[in-house]
Amino acid sequence: QVQLVESGGGLVQVGGSLRLSCAASGRTFSMYAMGWFRQPLGKEREFVAGISRYGSSTHYADSVKGRFTISRDNAKNTVYLQMNSLKSEDTAVYYCAAGVPVNLRGPYDYWGQGTQVTVSS
Repeated sequence: QVQLVESGGGLVQVGGSLRLSCAASGRTFSMYAMGWFRQPLGKEREFVAGISRYGSSTHYADSVKGRFTISRDNAKNTVYLQMNSLKSEDTAVYYCAAGVPVNLRGPYDYWGQGTQVTVSS
């Protein structure tokens, strides 16, 4: 089992940037693909980005492609989500996830508690 803790959320203006981090417990981090998801208030949770065990493959939702970058550092047991050119519609609670999914969109087995990202105009 793995425990995930997200950080880095906050309030940012439209066009700004944030970097989210997700720290994983345990010594088996490299066994898992990692994903980022988000859930806007009152809406369903949606896939944002995924990365393979050693970072050789990534996949993004069309809505964030070209603006967000997912990366991981297996030595630090951490996955990142660099978010640039933020839009108001990026406002959501962002969750990281770990698992052995069928593909990088999911499904994932372990979830963090989430971090709020608010993009203001």
